[in-house]
Amino acid sequence: MKAIGSLIRLSTFEVEDLQKRLSAVVERRTEVELKMAVLEAEAETELANARADAEAGWYLIGFQEGVKQRRKRFQDQIDSLIAEEEGARDALSEAFEGLKKYEHVAKSAANAARREENRRETAALDELGLRRVASR
Repeated sequence: MKAIGSLIRLSTFEVEDLQKRLSAVVERRTEVELKMAVLEAEAETELANARADAEAGWYLIGFQEGVKQRRKRFQDQIDSLIAEEEGARDALSEAFEGLKKYEHVAKSAANAARREENRRETAALDELGLRRVASR
């Protein structure tokens, strides 16, 4: 029974560790998505400035090329983080399933021990009853 308790504690630790890992991945993805949104806002602002000022328009092509490259880099990071997030979710679900299996085994072992104790108690009471009947 001690071994099952140790397995449950280890599995619980693994589940918590994987939850932290998943949380970190989601947080990083959110940060990159926020950077992407800021980039888009900067691009729109620069476009509005270029429309308002012809001299600023000269720099617009270079700026747009830079935005394009940064957008691709951010999108690549997001794609990578999405794949990592899926892997972390899969690992978490597998660890959680393992934890549930260990908990189920522990519960079954406890139920079996309780049934065995009840059986012994019933046998002892039956024997006590038979001794009383025999002694009369």
